[in-house]
Amino acid sequence: MAEIATIARPYAEALFKAVGVADAPEMATQMNLLASVAGDGDLQRHADNPNAQADQVFALIIGVLPKSLSASIQNLLRTMIENGRLSVLPEVAQQFQTLVNKRAGVSVAVVHSAFEISPAQVQDVLGALEKRFARKLSAEVVVDPSLIGGIRVVVGDEVLDTSVKARLEQMKVALTA
Repeated sequence: MAEIATIARPYAEALFKAVGVADAPEMATQMNLLASVAGDGDLQRHADNPNAQADQVFALIIGVLPKSLSASIQNLLRTMIENGRLSVLPEVAQQFQTLVNKRAGVSVAVVHSAFEISPAQVQDVLGALEKRFARKLSAEVVVDPSLIGGIRVVVGDEVLDTSVKARLEQMKVALTA
């Protein structure tokens, strides 16, 4: 949704400028943790309640988190709550992660697999994909049983599809042509 991305971008960029290069990966971890909490439907409904005060919502979120947040992220959270933008926080975390990855020269490879992949297998696949795409990658694995077998990898706007489903589609086109 373009509107959410447009709203989230200034928050992500401001946080990115506020944190140091060395602290950015840790801040990304904290943002992802915060996004998982802020994305909860019950919390969203409570935050959207006109009777809920910003300090109460902030205290509730901080109280749920297992570890403390940096001052920069706490300030961002307060600002987003006060501006009624808590629902956008997961998108802010995603855009912040993208900025951190871009600075580190890392692209995200979304690996769609028909079955669960062990961490060792993911590392093997990443090694081959880094050679294929000629860049450093981090993996995000999605299980998609409709692929039947094999994997489908999406890196930015590039797709590498070696799934059984794709091969069957190719055979169907060849036979019907």
